[in-house]
Amino acid sequence: MSRNGQRGEGRLGCLVGLVLLAIAGLVAYRMIPIKVRAAELRDTAYDEAKSAGQHSDKQIHEAILYKAKQLELPVEASNVLVKRSPNHIRVELKYTVPVEFPGYTYQWNFNHKFENPVF
Repeated sequence: MSRNGQRGEGRLGCLVGLVLLAIAGLVAYRMIPIKVRAAELRDTAYDEAKSAGQHSDKQIHEAILYKAKQLELPVEASNVLVKRSPNHIRVELKYTVPVEFPGYTYQWNFNHKFENPVF
């Protein structure tokens, strides 16, 4: 029984699969650490919004900027908005992290908003 026309077809599929796996690995390698640091900053902003009764707006603002600097995230003072009303506080955090890939830079936008009552 001859298998003419089937020689080498399995190799191409394997090669394509390996290339796709390598690309997925590179994307994960570049993006997962950024996502983890962004989640840590989001948690800090949320905790600061929850403790608004104990901290001033300036303290909240500075704590978020300090944490962003520790995490090496590109957050400027203008990216952090702290608004307080008599009963509520709103903390808003917007920033963009450039993610470098060979031949392409992805601009990853983050936008965190928290509104909590002030006790």
